Amino acid sequence: MNSGWRVLLTGAGGQLGQAFLGAGLKGWTFLACRQQELDITALGQVRERIAALEPNVIINCAAYTAVDAAEANPLTAYRVNATGSRNLALAAAEQNLPLVHISTDYVFDGHGERPYHEFDQPSPQSVYGQSKWAGEQAVVALHSRHYLVRTAWLYHHQPPTAKNFLRTMLALGQSRQQEGVRVVSDQYGSPTYAPHLVEAIARLLTTDAYGTYHLAGLGGTSWYDLTRRFYQEMGVTTLVHPVSTAAFPRPAPRPRFSVLTTLQSPEILLPPWEEGVVAFAQA
Repeated sequence: MNSGWRVLLTGAGGQLGQAFLGAGLKGWTFLACRQQELDITALGQVRERIAALEPNVIINCAAYTAVDAAEANPLTAYRVNATGSRNLALAAAEQNLPLVHISTDYVFDGHGERPYHEFDQPSPQSVYGQSKWAGEQAVVALHSRHYLVRTAWLYHHQPPTAKNFLRTMLALGQSRQQEGVRVVSDQYGSPTYAPHLVEAIARLLTTDAYGTYHLAGLGGTSWYDLTRRFYQEMGVTTLVHPVSTAAFPRPAPRPRFSVLTTLQSPEILLPPWEEGVVAFAQA
């Protein structure tokens, strides 16, 4: 690993930002900016903060991730996910700084039958996915020194207030021991433990191999099987009942199948998704 990374970290209060701050990466100095400390939708503020802090790399973990709320608030989603990403790419290019930009499996429509690789054509179906795809396009167009990292189904035990699927299922499993929990069994993706993603990005930064990368928990599973495996690790005996997506209508469409794989060189693989569940359960 580079021993001299001075990282401007946006979105430092979120799950991935907290995973970076808690990773203990030797020689890394984090210039951590939470939402209230850096508004990435304001280009002037982005330029000023970069000039003041003098980082030698930018990692953008800031995003509008309220998938359903984005359907009713598209301008907010685009301001953060598209304009904010464009501002960081433009400012990074002006200073010739590498930019790590985090994106999502939601840029794909989920209609396929095989895992998506980096050269598959995005076709987002939700406002959230469309805004993230717009951000990707801005990064690629404006700055050659970019690492565009797509990940999926991210979870972490920090911050304590973080909302993620496994925390939600744990609470439901503890409160519905008699009737059991119903979980969607016909959506498939790649669950990703945030500390595993941090390790992969740290490796990626040593390569100088700019481009698009899929970095997610190795393999794929359904929400139903993920829940069953998690309950097994946590010793939760609550029954898990499989249901279809139609049982839980939501404002934003979800990709039916958005398992991620990689064709990139160098090939950087995360541990199997099951290992992430074990690590989360033991944290």
